[in-house]
Amino acid sequence: METIGSLIDKISVVELKRYHMKEQTKRMDVDKAHIKKCCVKLEVLNQQRDDLIQELDKLFEDIALGKKQLKVYRQFKMYNDPKYKLLK
Repeated sequence: METIGSLIDKISVVELKRYHMKEQTKRMDVDKAHIKKCCVKLEVLNQQRDDLIQELDKLFEDIALGKKQLKVYRQFKMYNDPKYKLLK
């Protein structure tokens, strides 16, 4: 199961790719083939984004309905704790 954080991370990455690909479709200094190729890639990125958002919405719905529960992961940091300093 994907976590909320991992889905949001993936959506963020796809949004960055979408932004830059859309910029490519607006260029005036490239040939039409480049723009067409970028338009096709932009459509794929749009679909990927939509799929991830749908998955996130479904996860939120399942959590709200009690079908799934969030799991809390504790962090155990050893740095800055004198008990874990290496002996010299």
